[in-house]
Amino acid sequence: MEILIVGAGAMGSLLGVLLAPFAEVCLLTANAEHAQAIGQQGITLNGLDGAVRRLSVRVVTDPREYGRRADLVLVCTKARATGEAARAAQEVLAEDGLVLTLQNGLGNLERIAAVVGVRRAAAGTTAQAATLLAPGQVRHAGSGPTVLGAGPGQSATVATVAAVARLFNQAGIETRVSDDVDALLWSKLIVNVGINALTALLRVPNGILAQVPECEKLMGQAVAEAVAVARALGIDLPSAQQEERVREVCLLTGANRSSMLQDILRGRPTEIGVINGAVVAKGMETNIPTPVNLLLTQLIKALEATASHRL
Repeated sequence: MEILIVGAGAMGSLLGVLLAPFAEVCLLTANAEHAQAIGQQGITLNGLDGAVRRLSVRVVTDPREYGRRADLVLVCTKARATGEAARAAQEVLAEDGLVLTLQNGLGNLERIAAVVGVRRAAAGTTAQAATLLAPGQVRHAGSGPTVLGAGPGQSATVATVAAVARLFNQAGIETRVSDDVDALLWSKLIVNVGINALTALLRVPNGILAQVPECEKLMGQAVAEAVAVARALGIDLPSAQQEERVREVCLLTGANRSSMLQDILRGRPTEIGVINGAVVAKGMETNIPTPVNLLLTQLIKALEATASHRL
């Protein structure tokens, strides 16, 4: 399978390393320093077992350099780059190819489908966790299930998604297929709602949230609001089950620094608007109060705005 991974941050780099022995993988990144390091030395992976290995992976900084037709384009960029990623995918995608978003937040699948077509777009979630240590170096910080899904009535897409799931499992990425994309995306959103903003504000790894009662209480409140909004939208996600799943992900990725924490530590914009902010927006549409998610959103935005004044 010809695979182009758009976005070679922590998750894109991790997936590139894991999939490269089983497919023809190429990374597309705008990070010139990262691309140079990968081009010269490959990607160094610090594994979950403590082992360090290096694997050669092709990398380009412009989709025009790819020179092939991709059977699969994995989109692993930040949500703010979704439009650009979709256009890059459109340039290189095979006629029967698939664009699969593994991004955080809501709205990515719709933006990709608007560019490449509904039948060539699918979405997934993953509990894999990774940290980019330096250009060309990534740490596998946690492992958990990956779930892929296609929209209703997309029979051709479903078959392709199933083939991708088989490849992922072959590569050691525990993967299954779901037939309910909305529930899938909201379930992933709820995990991010519970973990990302709190870890960024408190500057702690994921596991702390499940170990400290004060943190666990806040996490539960944010999750409960998101579940209530999902239900108002007709998506049935049991609250207790979702809270337990968020706690489980915290423990499975205990040492990981969430993507939002990594953004804050690097002084970069976060994805708060498509995570906790999305819950607030949907809550306003459905008349469901979301005070905890509103406060978390405002605090992260304030944290971003004051980055240059940090003591």
